Formats: sequence, C-alpha cells, structure tokens
Amino acid sequence: YALVEEVFGEGRMMLTSLALVFLCGILLSSLFQVSLDTLVKGDLEEMKEQIGKMLEYNKVFVEHELYKKYTTTKYPDRKIAILACMDTRMTELLPAALGLKNGDVKLIKTAGGRVLHPYGSVIFSLLVAVYEMGVDTVLVIGHDDCGGSLLNGRKMIEEMKERGISQDVIDHVDANHKNLEEWLSGFGDVCRSVRDTVKTIQSHPLLPDDLEVLGVVMNPETGKMQEV
Repeated sequence: YALVEEVFGEGRMMLTSLALVFLCGILLSSLFQVSLDTLVKGDLEEMKEQIGKMLEYNKVFVEHELYKKYTTTKYPDRKIAILACMDTRMTELLPAALGLKNGDVKLIKTAGGRVLHPYGSVIFSLLVAVYEMGVDTVLVIGHDDCGGSLLNGRKMIEEMKERGISQDVIDHVDANHKNLEEWLSGFGDVCRSVRDTVKTIQSHPLLPDDLEVLGVVMNPETGKMQEV
C-alpha cells in the first residue's frame, strides 16, 4: 500500500503541476489577447479620429466654397498623363516642381511608378487617358531613394503571415498566379526601371505610335528632374 500511495502521490503531484502550467498558459494567452485587442482597438479609434477630422474639414471646405479655385474639367489642359510613384514626399512637391495646377494633367500613381502588367490597371488608365481624354504625351517619373527599389519580398511575406495570411493562400498564389517573393521584390536601379517602363508603354500594341513617352528621375527633396 505504501508503494501504491507513493506512486499515485507522485502522479497527483505531476498532474497538479501540469494543470498549473496549463492554467498559467491560458492566463498569459488571455492577457496577451486582451493587450492585442486593446492595441487594435486603439489603432482603429485613432484611424477613425483621423478620418473624422478629414470629413469635418470637408464640411468646412464645401460650406466656404473653397473648391472654387480648383474648378476645371475632366480633360487635361496640357494633354499630358504622368505616371509617378505614390511616395508621400511627392504629393505636393511633384506638381509644384513642374508648375502644375488642378486640371493640367492626368496623374497616375503606383508603388514605384511602374507598369507591372501589359494589361493591368496602369495601361488601362493610359488607354482611357489617350483615347477618351485627349492625352498625347506620357511622362514617367521615378525618383531617388525610392522604397520600391529596395523591397524585400521574403520579408513582406513573413509580415503577411504575422497579419493572418495563411501559408496555404501564399502557396496558392505562387502556384496559380505569381511567384510572390519575386513579384514583391524591389526593382533595384531607378533609372533602369524608368527606361523599362517607357519602353513598355512605347511598344504597347494598343497605344498609338505617335504617343510621346518620356522618362525622368526626380529628387524627392529638391524636386529636380533629370531625363533618363
């Protein structure tokens, strides 16, 4: 009996220890989830607050008729379409550096200012600009210190997983659509990227031969443009 009691006593102690570990794990997991939920909730509230401020400003903008100085038509006065990067440094700097006002050009922005697919949204926008809006010139604008040139596809995929994108989804994209890591990787030299984009537009079978296509690289601090 003493032997049985010793064996089962040790078993009870082990089970008790395991139960405590399990309960601690649940508690820590709950605390972590609460903290995560709090952070997410805080981010959402901040985002709503920022958008709320923008919408409040919009009311003032309309009520005081501040829109009047921007009045124009949908047709670009200079008959130019610009394909540029979405870098925030260029939001106001680019039109200011070129002396542009509202209504002068069609402005198409993407990450890196590139054409990634011959029948994607960028070419679609250019087709509309040329055949419906009267555009006769396209200006491709890359810029120094472009984040798109240094993208790490593998790192971005890992960040996707951390945000809840499953490996199954990633594998499906790899197998049926694109090599995801390659697609998300940076393009390297910005001058070469601009030249390649210019050539893609110039040689597109649905765009006319008389369409003028030029490429420049912009300094995102001074706005200086250099032809490539």
